[in-house]
Amino acid sequence: MARRASRVRPVAHELNTRWRRSDLKPALDRRITTIPRLLLTPTTVGVLRLPNRMVMAPMTRNRAGAGNVPTPLMATYYRQRASAGLIVTEATQVAPEGLGYPDTPGIHTDEQVAGWQHVVRAVHAAGGRIVLQLWHVGRISHPSMQPGGALPVAPSAVKPAGQAVTPRGRAPFVTPRALETHEIPRVVAQFADAARRAKQAGFDGVEIHGANGYLIDQFLRDATNHRSDRYGGSLVNRVRFLREVAEAVVGVWGEGRVGVRLSPTSSLNDMRDSDPVQTFSGAARALASLGLSYLHVVEPVPGSRAFDPSAPRTLAAIRAAFHGALVVNSGFTASTAEAALARREADLVSFGVLFLANPDLVERFRLGAPLNEPDRLTFYGGDARGYTDYPTYRPAAEDVDATTRKRRVPA
Repeated sequence: MARRASRVRPVAHELNTRWRRSDLKPALDRRITTIPRLLLTPTTVGVLRLPNRMVMAPMTRNRAGAGNVPTPLMATYYRQRASAGLIVTEATQVAPEGLGYPDTPGIHTDEQVAGWQHVVRAVHAAGGRIVLQLWHVGRISHPSMQPGGALPVAPSAVKPAGQAVTPRGRAPFVTPRALETHEIPRVVAQFADAARRAKQAGFDGVEIHGANGYLIDQFLRDATNHRSDRYGGSLVNRVRFLREVAEAVVGVWGEGRVGVRLSPTSSLNDMRDSDPVQTFSGAARALASLGLSYLHVVEPVPGSRAFDPSAPRTLAAIRAAFHGALVVNSGFTASTAEAALARREADLVSFGVLFLANPDLVERFRLGAPLNEPDRLTFYGGDARGYTDYPTYRPAAEDVDATTRKRRVPA
């Protein structure tokens, strides 16, 4: 099958190589020994009634078209996974300045809205529910991807370690420009405008991306926020930007349709905080009165490859501070997800790579069926291969497909 235009090849190579090196690869549970009955029970999150507690986690796939417009192939990809209790789309930039990677979709032009409308209609026609993740990368960008070649913006002029992935390959990160105090309301307004456009596209809600070292996370953590104005210094001040964004977005959507994603202990994109428990329980407390539908917290579980036994555990403090629905993520299998629900540590569990490689993941969990093996070389960029061609479960064929690219795991 022919690849997409050559411009995506270096991007796919750089990103997929990074994934192969990453210690964040989940330990995939390819054989389901116990049916996760709690995971398969219906629930209500905000105003949405969900048929199960399995959330498709947001995953960047770098397959948007020219102008960062969602494509028909993306509509197929999301439609195939519509049996998830809730789909959270890949991160979607709220403004041109929010772009940090090639071929990621936006939600700031009419053409992008039209592209997303096709995606939403496809998911709804298949009986699914889908929310859009709103994203601004902040310092995790490069002048070659910024309007007019400008410096990326951030809460403070703190250069991240590592390299940006640009349309021409890797380039060292630069020192970002610290946002002036008077500029911050404009960024908040960009999130609100993107939320309005998401509503126009027909989404069931939105999720604010406050995780993984991007702009909101940069404001929250003291390693990247060195400001001395009302947006820096104290915890109250560092949380202020997130709260203002959340207030603005809830103002567009109303209560019960807006979620927020946080990653308290993640070191992705050169992130640190001196006291993650205090910072992120404080963030949860600041959000508790806004009528959010859920918090989506990334905290690796014991047994997953990303688990660090020395990292602070934040979930209990966040759970105590936020009384709405809690979605947890990072390395969960069917059995560990079921256990988390049984212990009431969470209300829902999100799965990334498992949904990527198994469009019918809900049915596989229901049947105790084996799982497809993910093709890591096609995670980022490219065409339908490794994107929309993963097979659904067919019991009679499980043991006769060993010669295909996606190796089947015997039951």
